[in-house]
Amino acid sequence: MKKIPIILALIAFILTIAGCKKYLDSDYLFDERLTTEDVFSNSDYANKWLARAYYFLGTSELQDVASKKIIPFNFADDMFYGDENDEYKRWKNGQYTESGLGGESKGIWVNAYQGIRQASIFLKNIDINKTFTANEIAEMKGEARFLRAYYYWILLRTYGPVPIVPDEGIDYTKEYDEIAQARNTYQECADYIANELVEAAKVLSLQQGIQDVARPTRGAALGLRARVLLFAASPLANGKAPAEVAAAMITKDGKPLLSPTYDESKWARAAAAAKDVMDLGQYQLYVAYKKATGDLAYPATVTPPTDNNFSNNNWPAGWKDIDPYESYRALFNGTVPAYQNPELIFTRGQNQGGEGINVLVVHQLPRLEGKGYNSHGMTQKQIDAYYMNDGTDIPGMNNMYAGRPNYEGRYNTQPRATGFVKQDELANYPELGALGVGVNKQYAKREPRFYASVSYNGSTWNLLNAETVKDEKPNQQVFYYRGDPNGYKNTSYWTRTGIGIKKYVHPDDMGNTLLNGYDAGRMTKKVDPAIRYADILLIYAEALNELNGSYNISSWDGSKTHAISRSVGEMKHGIQPVRIRAGLADYTNEVYADANKFRIKLKRERQIELFAEGQRYFDLRRWTDAPAEESAPVYGNNSYATKLQADLFHLVVETPSLPSIFTLKMWFWPIHFDELKRNKYLTQNPGWTNPE
Repeated sequence: MKKIPIILALIAFILTIAGCKKYLDSDYLFDERLTTEDVFSNSDYANKWLARAYYFLGTSELQDVASKKIIPFNFADDMFYGDENDEYKRWKNGQYTESGLGGESKGIWVNAYQGIRQASIFLKNIDINKTFTANEIAEMKGEARFLRAYYYWILLRTYGPVPIVPDEGIDYTKEYDEIAQARNTYQECADYIANELVEAAKVLSLQQGIQDVARPTRGAALGLRARVLLFAASPLANGKAPAEVAAAMITKDGKPLLSPTYDESKWARAAAAAKDVMDLGQYQLYVAYKKATGDLAYPATVTPPTDNNFSNNNWPAGWKDIDPYESYRALFNGTVPAYQNPELIFTRGQNQGGEGINVLVVHQLPRLEGKGYNSHGMTQKQIDAYYMNDGTDIPGMNNMYAGRPNYEGRYNTQPRATGFVKQDELANYPELGALGVGVNKQYAKREPRFYASVSYNGSTWNLLNAETVKDEKPNQQVFYYRGDPNGYKNTSYWTRTGIGIKKYVHPDDMGNTLLNGYDAGRMTKKVDPAIRYADILLIYAEALNELNGSYNISSWDGSKTHAISRSVGEMKHGIQPVRIRAGLADYTNEVYADANKFRIKLKRERQIELFAEGQRYFDLRRWTDAPAEESAPVYGNNSYATKLQADLFHLVVETPSLPSIFTLKMWFWPIHFDELKRNKYLTQNPGWTNPE
């Protein structure tokens, strides 16, 4: 074998994506005189090389879920942040440049391609090693393929189609102009990623050990494949992109990057890919079982209303023996370790960069009581998405958007509930807890996921790690009225809509008494839900709903053929478990029979179930709903009203400090000028400029 110096091998691979030697960051392990044979024949070095491929997935810029400080993709039309600077305003107004916000545009691109390069060199050379067994090498190759596919996936969802670097590398002896590379089409990118994930699935284990929960399994590879194929089937990439977007997404020789024609069979492929995951038999939705008694932090189960389908059956056929509230809350707040969570298909574990979920939670915690930053909040649109406890819509749902495009069938004009819960009424509202006095009745009798996710005005924060010697105490009712510690009072840290967020918050969580960071000792460790089974079930239901014909699709390994069509029974297999776990009644036959009505319900289910998981931003774009949804004004409570003006506070009003527009440039993230200058065939995304 030819002994190519390792630094030259690196250069050969990355010239089209990063033309600066500072990106050669694997040589911290090696002397420049080491060869590829020296490196990969040594098991320790080879393991370190693979570990470095994982490293980039843990960088702050590549996270799915994070606070406002690094990546803004967690904030769409459902949640916002407000603080001392204008980052959110610039983000929502599109007032950022080709450098993004603080350079993240370049950071996402560079980190992802560095991860691709790291994994590709490993795949190219690991067979040199003679000390690993054949099975060990196969498993390691599967991990590297998964990582490479995941990095391409992050690029695809963020920038749209990107150049796929040849697996065999690049001939570094050629002139730069000879190795410059155009963007592949969306379908080419999706097919490449999907095929890579099949190859990974062939050799990855079905399960990983307790110490390896952040390593991919066969299910992780197939789960990511289902997500990629869903996006490829969705309107933006499947012949239904807005004309101005499709016209701008072309290569320099005029090749369209988004498919110009619609292909229904892509939905069948996505459904079959989700079915592949379901058929593994490895995953199920996590549930917490019913308990008779409880306290403020762990309340007794609130039994859902009577339902002819689910009330009298135990899980998974019904909710009789489960606690829907704790089932959802515990999924995210660290109660359930990753290795004990049957719903978690893939997670980064604790490898979440410098701005992981605990930092997200610190920005959600109340300012005075929880020693947090009180700067992440929820929009009225998201509040209205949650159902009532009996599965009906909240009176007044989305009435502020009546008549706007894209809201047909998604609003009602009934009067919203008024009045406030009194002490002698608490028994009628057990979901509010013992500290429910003073809560507006529009927040009463809502579905369990509402209480696990929403810090409505007057909700109880547990804060069980409070230290009473520092004037802290657990179980406090938090209000957002003007003048209250967490409301508007001429400071930077207040929820502009008067609605906070509780998802990911554990009853024990407390921030830092100095308000300049957070005390890890007072925060429960959490893992990110990168791919979970509920998403796979929703993918299956969504994809089936879009079919008119019938398709025979081979399974991922060719061992069987899936008969795929719009079957109501199969759609229920996808959507019903998610609804049952949430304690909600089934949809009517009328909804299942009508693809348009079911589509509206499915999108709403994703909005609720996957809230704050970094998915809505990308869902709105793949559905081509973003122009209507993100340009709609942001509404919330009247946060300038005081407690003496409680009725006025709870009026739904437009929030002027939270802008809402959508322009051409907001479909995809901009490609940094540095990358455009290095690659003469690389084209910029719609609405963005090219370097002079």
